[in-house]
Amino acid sequence: MQTQNEALLIKNLHKFFNKLDIPWVHLVWEKYYNNGKLPNHTKKGSFWWKDILKVLDKCKGMATISIQSGESCLLWDDLWLGQVPKFAYPELYSFTKKPNWTVAIAKNSEPLIESFHLPLSMEAYQQFFQLEDTLNNFNPTTNSDTWSYIWGSQTFSCAKAYRQLSGSASVHPVFSWIWKSAYQHKHKVFFWLLVQDKLTS
Repeated sequence: MQTQNEALLIKNLHKFFNKLDIPWVHLVWEKYYNNGKLPNHTKKGSFWWKDILKVLDKCKGMATISIQSGESCLLWDDLWLGQVPKFAYPELYSFTKKPNWTVAIAKNSEPLIESFHLPLSMEAYQQFFQLEDTLNNFNPTTNSDTWSYIWGSQTFSCAKAYRQLSGSASVHPVFSWIWKSAYQHKHKVFFWLLVQDKLTS
């Protein structure tokens, strides 16, 4: 039940990050993130929104971002262009002053080198040029970033998210037979409990 609830909460994050034309999405963006910042481990907002943010890491663990504006993608923490920069450039990341920057903010930062503690190590300096080259090749648009999922679609599916969150545990064929049978629901539940030896005396 908890995993199912998490899948439903992640659907709200899908709507938020894709900036769907929904009143509450506009409200949350305008109220909490109109300064260019994004949700991170510092959770702010209503109790409802804070509960949704509890599954933020699980949401991003099954998503990759196709950059358009770069406004909904964290420069260091999110998976874009096939990599998570803080893991791809670990030495450079250790020098950053701006761990919560979005790609859009980093793109517009001039000069980019001032966002790091100087002097850089030789390895960090080499990684800096790689990151700078990546940002220089990024041409932002006015469109919202699009989030895709590990099942190969931009369409979010609670059922597929649930399967990812619950893992690939093997299920005995008898359970599938029980739930697909033509018995009444109360009989299905009885046999399901019986097979698991959970019937109370």
